[in-house]
Amino acid sequence: MELAIDSFWQSTGFANMTWQQMVMVAVAGVLLYLAIKKKYEPLLLIPISFGVIMVNLPLTGIMAPPQGGEVGGLLYYLYQGTSLGIYPPLIFIGVGAWTDFGPLLANPKTMLLGAAAQFGIFTTILGALAVGFQPFQAGAIGIIGGADGPTAIFTAANLAPELLGPIAVAAYSYMALVPVIQPPIIKLLTNDTERKVRMGQLREVSQKEKIIFPVAVTILTGLLIPASIPLIGSLMFGNLLKESGVVDRLLQTARDSLVNIVTIFLGLTVGATATAENFLVWETIQIILLGLFAFSVGTFSGVVLGKIMYRLTGGKINPLIGSAGVSAVPMAARVSQKLGLEADGDNHLLMHAMGPNVAGVIGSAVAAGVILSHFG
Repeated sequence: MELAIDSFWQSTGFANMTWQQMVMVAVAGVLLYLAIKKKYEPLLLIPISFGVIMVNLPLTGIMAPPQGGEVGGLLYYLYQGTSLGIYPPLIFIGVGAWTDFGPLLANPKTMLLGAAAQFGIFTTILGALAVGFQPFQAGAIGIIGGADGPTAIFTAANLAPELLGPIAVAAYSYMALVPVIQPPIIKLLTNDTERKVRMGQLREVSQKEKIIFPVAVTILTGLLIPASIPLIGSLMFGNLLKESGVVDRLLQTARDSLVNIVTIFLGLTVGATATAENFLVWETIQIILLGLFAFSVGTFSGVVLGKIMYRLTGGKINPLIGSAGVSAVPMAARVSQKLGLEADGDNHLLMHAMGPNVAGVIGSAVAAGVILSHFG
């Protein structure tokens, strides 16, 4: 009887769980708290957190590859969509279907702010190289500065799949913490007078412009940076579904069913890459710190260019919207709006901030294409 009980006990996860796996389950608990209690990116942090929990439970084999005629684990097969770079472009179709490029087209100058915020990406690549990462790994780490989870995953899956777990967790964690990280940096760089600047009414953008834009951007970026097309092309295709006004069924699918299903698969499988043996290493801590540096530099450079444009335009551009150049849509734009209202209760900057915000989405995808072309 004792042998039977002992045999049963040894076959359970309780007898085989390591302290490292317990730590990872605790990390997942923190992410769940941020997602549910604080409402920080719940649509992605909840699946990622649950994937972390499942993969760190002993003996489940949920991410085990097939071997010896045995089938692999469930998440191993779902993970192929992540490792092959399929899920991120599909999510970008949904993102494009929800995105309004009208504010950007109404004030094209704000595209410069979206471009400036990508400075954090390339600065961090240099930092990652300086601390000893290989060039292709540095490229994957740097993209965290774009504050765009799907782009970070797509780049990491192509360049450094062994770092996919920590890069994805860092990218989505910093996206979720935009309202916490950005305000101190913005307030440090701007004064009360600058934050009170009210921007003029945006012009109305015609449907023709909105239809031409995704087609033109796809062709131009595809010719300049072919490696950017999986992301840029998907983003612009989704947007064309929206702006064409004649494919409601496809638009509804892209906005709802497609993006929701892929988000579940992507989140669970990204979380499942965060095993204790891969995550609890010094390399991961470096990636987390470099990701914070990348995001902070992106915010810094966006605001600095915003201040320069404020000077050059005689005070017509509020520097706050420069921080929205990171592509955390629409949270970064909401931060600009919140700080503007704190300075002046009638200073509504949301639509103005959406210009650099959506430009940042394009910018991070283009930056990913440049990195893939150079390091891939």
